[in-house]
Amino acid sequence: MKMLQAGDKAPQFSLQNQHDETVTLDQFAGKKVLVYFYPKAMTPGCTVQAQGLRDIKDQLAQKNVEVVGISPDAVKRLPKFAEKESLNFTLLSDEDHAVADAFGVWGPKKFMGKEYDGIHRTSFMVDEHGVIEHVFNKFKTKEHHTVVLDYLSGE
Repeated sequence: MKMLQAGDKAPQFSLQNQHDETVTLDQFAGKKVLVYFYPKAMTPGCTVQAQGLRDIKDQLAQKNVEVVGISPDAVKRLPKFAEKESLNFTLLSDEDHAVADAFGVWGPKKFMGKEYDGIHRTSFMVDEHGVIEHVFNKFKTKEHHTVVLDYLSGE
């Protein structure tokens, strides 16, 4: 697992969103995109992280930032998560984890003594030209949105 770093070109992707529509990275040209990878919809940590991003949507919009959440969940699971938590951003299904692989966030994990492959909770700020500007990989789920805002504010 080799995670992409600041300065790398963000991999192009084409995935289905919570409305079963195709979304590509190219659609966001001219805007910054926070591409955040999360392990599983409707789990406690992922829910808290998504709620935080939902609550700062206006502040992100003022900084020309769109949010895209990517998980290995099936497309049919995403609308439930978006509706239950009133999420106001795009959720994408990466069931075969090809996009997670391309960003370098799919790999071995440990949970309660068991080893398995899964998503490493990581976010990438992609600039208006499709280049990774910053990588967020050291944060608590409940503080993720604050870390992103602090970065955007230059703190």
